Amino acid sequence: MARDPREFQVFAKPAGALCNLDCHYCYYLAKQDLYPDRPSPRMPDRLLEEYIVQHLDASSGSQAANFSWHGGEPTVLGLDYFRRIVALQRKHQRPGLPVTNGVQTNGCLLDEDWCRFLAAEGFSVGLSLDGPEDLHDGYRVTKGGKPTHKLAVRAFRLLRRHRISCDILCVLHDKNVGHPTSVYRYLKDIGARHIAFLPVVEPMRDGTVGPHTVAAAAYGAFLCAVFDEWVQQDVGKITVQIFEETARPARRMDHSLCIFRRTCGDIPVVEHNGDFYCCDHYVDPPHRLGNIQQTRLVELLESPAQRAFGQAKLDTLPRYCRTCEVRAMCNGGCPKDRFIRTPDGEAGLNYLCAGYKRFFNHCLQYALESRRPRHPARRPHA
Repeated sequence: MARDPREFQVFAKPAGALCNLDCHYCYYLAKQDLYPDRPSPRMPDRLLEEYIVQHLDASSGSQAANFSWHGGEPTVLGLDYFRRIVALQRKHQRPGLPVTNGVQTNGCLLDEDWCRFLAAEGFSVGLSLDGPEDLHDGYRVTKGGKPTHKLAVRAFRLLRRHRISCDILCVLHDKNVGHPTSVYRYLKDIGARHIAFLPVVEPMRDGTVGPHTVAAAAYGAFLCAVFDEWVQQDVGKITVQIFEETARPARRMDHSLCIFRRTCGDIPVVEHNGDFYCCDHYVDPPHRLGNIQQTRLVELLESPAQRAFGQAKLDTLPRYCRTCEVRAMCNGGCPKDRFIRTPDGEAGLNYLCAGYKRFFNHCLQYALESRRPRHPARRPHA
């Protein structure tokens, strides 16, 4: 069986876009419109087994098979569904191949039974939490509009009690981006030790951005303020994903975070029905490359279309970016955000460029002095 020679990560979505929350800024809830005949999507057991077999087969002998379970909200499928996942992995795991599992969740359905399972099976967890109660509950609400902060914090405490590896994924939006120290100190005070800040960018058809979008300047100011506190107090105690990434070029290391790599395309999506899409942010008909029931996962990963999708990130990089002093730290950022024009009028500049440029220049000296990593960067769940 041919195996993919590159490291890859697939965002598997066994529940599709189905979710128990109605977060106002969520970009994935609308993906359910792609499957109008499936109001309650669920990857069938037969297809789940086929996906697991193909993922294991696509993993080379020298790399672990890393499974990433996403949504929507994957825990809506229930604990027994995840017990089935682990049983199928054991059934088909070949000798000597390590298998890891990560799940991205809002945490609202986690309880003692879930946490006992996650701990026993060595799952890592990405938990969404947008800071203090007032900032989190502004947008992260249930289908009925009720707040979710208390449920998310309860989940975090359960995960810590069971000693489950947990990353906090803090979405930055127009409400919390203006409160950097409040957000960071809150997460630090509750015991978060691994944090990723994910900025909301909502491009609109008329060239503007949606109401939840962070302003680029505010994003840069947020990162600089948090970095200043982190570098003085928390280096070696707390990992902040983007801060870890800044030092990698100086250490001659490839970026671990896809948005800062020269090319992309290594984190595709497999939807609940087996459809394969180029990327989590490009789940749409033009970027549907096939279905694992007709074309094996390893062939889709190595397909010319997937390669071209990843290479386009580099090939379309504007001249303004190619000559930028912090290009190695950014590489133009995520293609989904590259929809504004450079100062000289060229298309393809990242909407967040001003923020990135301010931050990367702000921490450049730290990055240059950090020739050897103090602690390993963690792979994101999102």
